[in-house]
Amino acid sequence: MTRIPVADRRTALVRAALRVVARDGVAAATTRRIVSEAGMSLASFHYVFASRDELMAELIEAAVAGEQTDLAPALAGEPGKIGMRDAIRAGLQHYFEGVRADPGREKAMLELTQWALREPGFEPLARRQYARYHEVAAAAARDVARLTGCVWLRPVDEVARILVSFTDGLTLGWLVTRDDAAAAATMDVAADALAALAVPSAAHSPEAGAR
Repeated sequence: MTRIPVADRRTALVRAALRVVARDGVAAATTRRIVSEAGMSLASFHYVFASRDELMAELIEAAVAGEQTDLAPALAGEPGKIGMRDAIRAGLQHYFEGVRADPGREKAMLELTQWALREPGFEPLARRQYARYHEVAAAAARDVARLTGCVWLRPVDEVARILVSFTDGLTLGWLVTRDDAAAAATMDVAADALAALAVPSAAHSPEAGAR
């Protein structure tokens, strides 16, 4: 019998949990349901995870990492070749394509947030989820500033919170309506609003202010 590496087991269980949560909700995502979805035994689960709570925490990390990967192609390239507004719009489009490609992931994350806020003692899981969202958004804000040769007029953490608010609304709105045109309009407005919070770095230098 082929022995499955621990890392592969963890990945398979996280993916199975994501499918169960997206389809049936967090309450239904028992360890037995998850291992059944993954085609594994309970012993396999307890070999790699101490508890379901540990699995749920890793599920958040994996889903956020997937969203970070969705953004990466839009934020790569040679600095100075694209403007701030176009770079933001491209990043939002890459994010949105990730939502369209895997709506189950997004439904699972929304379900997990609501469950954690309802269940006593699980609020830290929701806070951790949004802390990771803000970390990813802050990294994207720094990358887009580097790529465009701009500086933010507000603290990066504040820009990150605004970006997450936009992407939350974009995601939920599309999951409900599946209206691509409405999503595109939302991204256009978001790109305009965020670009207004930045200026070219040369215009923000002390010498420019002295002129």
